[in-house]
Amino acid sequence: MPNLPRLAFFVVAVIAALTVAAGARSISGSQASLASALTFHASFDSSPDADFGLGDRRMYTAASYRALDSAQAGLHSPDATIVAGKGKYGGALQYAAKNAMATYYLADKNVAFAPRDWSGTVSFWLSLDPETDLTGFADPIQLTDKDYNNGALWVDFNNDKPRHNRLGVFPDLTAWNPEKLTGQTNPPFVRHLVDVATPPYGRGKWTHVAFTFSGLNGASPGNSRFYLDGTLRGTIAVPETFTIDPAKMTIRLGVNCTGLFDDLAIFNRALTDAEIATLYALPAGVSGLRR
Repeated sequence: MPNLPRLAFFVVAVIAALTVAAGARSISGSQASLASALTFHASFDSSPDADFGLGDRRMYTAASYRALDSAQAGLHSPDATIVAGKGKYGGALQYAAKNAMATYYLADKNVAFAPRDWSGTVSFWLSLDPETDLTGFADPIQLTDKDYNNGALWVDFNNDKPRHNRLGVFPDLTAWNPEKLTGQTNPPFVRHLVDVATPPYGRGKWTHVAFTFSGLNGASPGNSRFYLDGTLRGTIAVPETFTIDPAKMTIRLGVNCTGLFDDLAIFNRALTDAEIATLYALPAGVSGLRR
């Protein structure tokens, strides 16, 4: 700037430096807020056990979710392993074939359940081709103490061709389905879904998946929001009641799944759209929040 007086040039430089510093503080503040809300994180960099948790951090394996009394600590499914260097960040949990066993974490304290105004966020990354890798219904994640349609939150791929990616939020079965309707096309079931007909998955690429839930079991109807690659894809209103025993609730991974799973994180509040975008853009994943 040869025509600009030295003082003016100095002022411009100072303003630019302050602007950059303010931006850095803003990013740091956003990440600090995320870190303070974190209750559970599994990076899968070297172990199936979680890196951080407010409860039991160990992964457990059982023959099925009806046989949890015989579960063993550790990852013992013949179709699942930790693979170095194949994750979105470092290692990943890989289901090399359709996983028919129960691979899960205990939710108590790792999920901040509240009997009133329950809120939270679940975030993870997937790498798979739904059309060629999956057979039948497949749920990358379920949170429940009973079953998929009774006090449960989950993400699945349905059996359509092409497969849809869905968020399901199902309160007590007797509350949302008092008429005991069957199937997954009846209006009460469909009202508890966000259904994405053309999700952005593919083998060899990573897709960020997140959902929030807010005000469940509150005086007003709660809601849940579904995000793919940082973009909101839909919202569910949830007026009915969840009756959950935290001691029996599990974080179920890879139900009937094949593919790569990475960087699972759970937070104790519903993140905002901007915070989901920040989470999606973290250069080192959730591990960077804890440094």
